[in-house]
Amino acid sequence: MLKQKQLNDTQRAALAPYAMESGQSKGRVHPEKEHSYRSAYQRDRDRIVHSAAFRRLEYKTQVFVNHEGDDYRTRLTHTIEVSQIARTIAGVLRLNIDLTEAIALAHDLGHTAFGHSGEDALNELMSKHGGFNHNTQGLRVVDYLEEKYPDFPGLNLTWEVREGIAKHSTAFDISSRLKGLAPEESPTLETQVVDIADEIAYDNHDLDDGLASGLIKEADLEGLSIWRNLNQGIAAKYSCISPEKKRYLIIRSLIDLQVTDLIRETESNIQKAGLKSYKDAKKIKKKIVTFSQDMLKLRIPLRAFLMDKLYNHYRVVRMSIKAKRFIQELFRVYVANPKQLPEKIQNRIDRDGVKRTVCDYIAGMTDRYALDEYKKLFDPYEKV
Repeated sequence: MLKQKQLNDTQRAALAPYAMESGQSKGRVHPEKEHSYRSAYQRDRDRIVHSAAFRRLEYKTQVFVNHEGDDYRTRLTHTIEVSQIARTIAGVLRLNIDLTEAIALAHDLGHTAFGHSGEDALNELMSKHGGFNHNTQGLRVVDYLEEKYPDFPGLNLTWEVREGIAKHSTAFDISSRLKGLAPEESPTLETQVVDIADEIAYDNHDLDDGLASGLIKEADLEGLSIWRNLNQGIAAKYSCISPEKKRYLIIRSLIDLQVTDLIRETESNIQKAGLKSYKDAKKIKKKIVTFSQDMLKLRIPLRAFLMDKLYNHYRVVRMSIKAKRFIQELFRVYVANPKQLPEKIQNRIDRDGVKRTVCDYIAGMTDRYALDEYKKLFDPYEKV
């Protein structure tokens, strides 16, 4: 059986010099003896997958509320798709796949029910009390809110995974939520890979769900050159193909096109920057993991299209406004009388204050649980 030192030696030989090796980790807040045959980041990944917050992602909205249909993506399936794309990119670039996977699996742990609508609602409600951000909340989940171990709160993840959660898709300026996580430094290349894998996943899979729902019409996409070129190529190759299969092939090709471009551009950026270690990457203020300018030009109209035709579609806007109303009403009724909260949640009030405790509780809810709570509290005929 491979021991920890042998694992680290094997990993060192396989990784690029600018990758983050598990043996170079800054460690954990609460020191622990490392596992005999799992690396530090493999252990983090496993702790994330076995957490309650990860399981709840199954019933949290991506774009479509859970009860809208069984085939639409949820926050969990989105997370798995991000992880798959990020692992592929990290493997080709010879980055640390275990670290990349752990960050990818944890990147949405702080998301609320009802997607970004829930996050916006809580941020407004907490505006005078520190606000709400799903990256910050994700760090709070893994550092404090998960309760599994007798020796420490949270999951006690490594410094690098925690940094990846906190710096996900953000500017790298100094802020209170990055305290203790080197806010003056850029994130690891593994974190940067997860950031763009997240963009690739939600752009293309939201497009897929939008087409499947009928909110987006395929004819509308003909104005986008990136879609039109792939559509024509697939139509020429397969003259008789169902719309569903054609849509799948186009989405698959869109992802492959973007991942291939990203890898090539990033390899070029790494070479130009002359990276010799992971520390070199953290000193560079601009992102190393990027698309080419040509791909960015193709992606801008696609993202604008999604904003206009999907995220601002009247049905999605209705769902979003209704979801915000649920969150706002639940927050107000709990704050008005915290005795309505479960006893375990009430016990946090002395330490965290009423509003942050309520915020944590609501942020952890799934769509289904939030709707059930709303009915119990506001429907006179519903049992409490």
